[in-house]
Amino acid sequence: MRSNRHRNSILSSTTALILGFSTLTAQAEDFELDTLVITPSRTPTEASKVGSTVEVIRREEIEEQSLPLAVEYLDLLPGVSLSSPGGAGAEGSLSIRGAPRRYVKTLYNGIDISDPTSTQVQTSYQYLLSGGLQNIEVLKGSQSTLYGSDAIAGVISLSTLDDVEPGITHILHGEGGSHGTFGGSYGFRAGSEQSKLSINATGFRTDGISAAASGTERDGYENITFDANAEHAFSEVFSVFGSALYIDAEAEFDNQGFGTLLPSDNPTATNHSRQRAGRAGFNLDLMDGRFRNTVSVQAFDLERSITGTGFDGSYNARRYKADYQGAFDVNEWLVVQGGADYERQNAVFPAGLFNPEIDSSFWIAGVWGEAIATPLENLTLTAGVRQDEHSEFGGHTTYRATASYLFNETGTRLHSSVGTGFRAPSLNELFGPFGANPNLRPETSFGFDIGVEQRFWNGAVVADLTYFQLEIDDLIGYTTHYEQIAGTSRQRGVEASLRYAATDWLILTGAYTYTHSVDQNDVRLTRVPRHEIGLTASVKPAEKWTISASARAAMDTVDTGGFELDDYLLVNARVAYKPTEDTELYVRAENLLDQDYQTVRGYNTPGFGVFAGFRAKFAP
Repeated sequence: MRSNRHRNSILSSTTALILGFSTLTAQAEDFELDTLVITPSRTPTEASKVGSTVEVIRREEIEEQSLPLAVEYLDLLPGVSLSSPGGAGAEGSLSIRGAPRRYVKTLYNGIDISDPTSTQVQTSYQYLLSGGLQNIEVLKGSQSTLYGSDAIAGVISLSTLDDVEPGITHILHGEGGSHGTFGGSYGFRAGSEQSKLSINATGFRTDGISAAASGTERDGYENITFDANAEHAFSEVFSVFGSALYIDAEAEFDNQGFGTLLPSDNPTATNHSRQRAGRAGFNLDLMDGRFRNTVSVQAFDLERSITGTGFDGSYNARRYKADYQGAFDVNEWLVVQGGADYERQNAVFPAGLFNPEIDSSFWIAGVWGEAIATPLENLTLTAGVRQDEHSEFGGHTTYRATASYLFNETGTRLHSSVGTGFRAPSLNELFGPFGANPNLRPETSFGFDIGVEQRFWNGAVVADLTYFQLEIDDLIGYTTHYEQIAGTSRQRGVEASLRYAATDWLILTGAYTYTHSVDQNDVRLTRVPRHEIGLTASVKPAEKWTISASARAAMDTVDTGGFELDDYLLVNARVAYKPTEDTELYVRAENLLDQDYQTVRGYNTPGFGVFAGFRAKFAP
């Protein structure tokens, strides 16, 4: 159980790290950077003009940490928390501002990769490797106006095509270390004035750890991933694009036995998943570029099976989607954009003792529009509305508005967003084998945030403080069957972040999140820390050397039944040496303090581990 002494120790250690970082801030130089982001308005936009809260992780940060799983990079961001019943490959969960992953839309190169066969439609993040990733954007708040169902808490977008340089480049990466872990990737890049191509092949395997805290049998994990992404411009006004993704992964796990509350060793339990996805489309600019159009189609195919649990079964799902988006520059300060999309989901649930095989599907179509106005030089306003039509529950309307204003004299920016969202009931909830209810309505949400961003020393230091609130109604719960649950789930809190880019040899970041998250009965939601602190530091003490470190503390977390999980502090570090401009050797360590902690009651997490790797880039 948690003790105040333990929590004070974590706070003291974290404070010491912060103070240690702050002593380095005396040598700041002028720094000016305005990142382009795509997710907030579905079109490239300067981050300083975005009213919603958006976090960006670039390729440089991904390489600097060298973590094998994409989801691991999200854990240090304010407002994002992870929980996992075991090591790599375990079916973990992610929450944004206290709302679990079923309320988060996740896109991989623009493809919706959520699982239609899940109890609720949600993404299995443990299958996403980081090899080839160039960019991750996390957009927070209710975003259904632009992204439709499931975008109640936010949107996560992963891309592999940014920053492709002219010419041909080969990229190799390999790593091995503790827990019998080995991984590697090969990347091919080709670029010209008209074209960009990215191809990646990534593999990862680990003997793992025992998922059950009481167990001794290791639970391994293997993953092979291929992805390709390309663009080609036939002219200044017409271009085509396409992407493909293939994932084949198998993970061993431990589960609860009949009549037990905690998991135990299960040497036969295995989760296998094979995913295939593709997207293709074109861009067409008309009226001298004032009218920009994008048309795309995508498909997602999933086969997964669970064995060795007593509830074995194979599941199959498909999703097809067509999408149109258009944007028109009315004048210098007003852009209007809109679109339409159609999606069809299909899932096959296996036959059971009391039910036959179930083949189910639904469709959902939506139209939306948004105005983006800049009536003053430093003021950006957006307002949008969306109407969806679902084959089962009918129509639903959502809206969103944002504002951003920059005071040039002080470097102060005010930003705010307000919006509604919805989550359509899943195929499992509507037609699945256990307690299905075809009369379910969508879950609905209302959320807003308001914050202030402050830049110092010409942008060398950027601080942000944001208050957020989210309410979810028409909740879908399970009693003897799925039904709407009376009451409102509420999440509110504060996010604080600080980024210090001193010189080209020093970058520091810090984040703190306070989250109060309760269900319709005012009971705290499980596995959402009330307090989270994340810190990173990157130092280049010499021309060819880089030392980086990260620390994350989670405090005051409850699990099922109100069980209090221990607070913990995780510290990771990495030392890298570059013999040449295009080669790198590194050693990294995870959980330097060898913390014994749990994010899900009864399940292990990895202890201290050491890994060594290399990265090389070369052109023919």
